[in-house]
Amino acid sequence: MFQVRIHGRGGQGVVTAAEMLSVAAFLEKKYSQAFPSFGSERMGAPVTAFCRISDKEIRLREPVLEPNAVIIQDRTVIEPSNALRGVVENGFVLVNSSSMIHDDSPNINIKCIDATGIAMEHIGRPIPNAVLLGSFAALTGVIKIDSVIEAIKTKFSGSIAEKNINAARIAYEKTLETSS
Repeated sequence: MFQVRIHGRGGQGVVTAAEMLSVAAFLEKKYSQAFPSFGSERMGAPVTAFCRISDKEIRLREPVLEPNAVIIQDRTVIEPSNALRGVVENGFVLVNSSSMIHDDSPNINIKCIDATGIAMEHIGRPIPNAVLLGSFAALTGVIKIDSVIEAIKTKFSGSIAEKNINAARIAYEKTLETSS
C-alpha cells in the first residue's frame, strides 16, 4: 500500500488534491481512499488530507502516520504541523517552494517545485493542488499523468479544467527534467 499525507492551508485545495489523487488511482483500477483532517474549517488554517493507494482492498481508516509520500502545499506548515514526521525510508517529500528545503532525515527524497508560481502563470490563481499532482506523478511513478488529467476533468470543467491540466503537465515535465 502506498500512503500519502498532504499538508497545506484552508483554501489551497488540500482536500481536493487528496480526492483527485484517489480518483486517479481508481482510474488505474487500483483501490484508493481519500479523507481530510482539519479543525476550525477556516480559510488559511492548517489542513491535512490523506490518500491511500493499493492493489488490494483497503481496510484501514485511521490517519496516515508513516507515509510513503508527503505533499506540502504551503511550506509554512512544515514545522507547525511536523509535516515530515513518520516518512518511511526512501519516501518522497514534495514541497511547493521555489527554493530547496533541507532536512537531516536520511534516505528521504525531497523535491521542491514552485507550484504556486506555475499555478499563477497558467491558472491565474495561487491554487497549487493540480500542479503538485502532476509533479507527484513524475516523482513517484505511483500514478500516471494521464490519470491525473482524467481526475482533474472529474473535478473541474471548461477552461478551469484545461488550465489545471496544462499546469499539471508542465509540473510533470519539469519534475522529470530535474529528477534525472
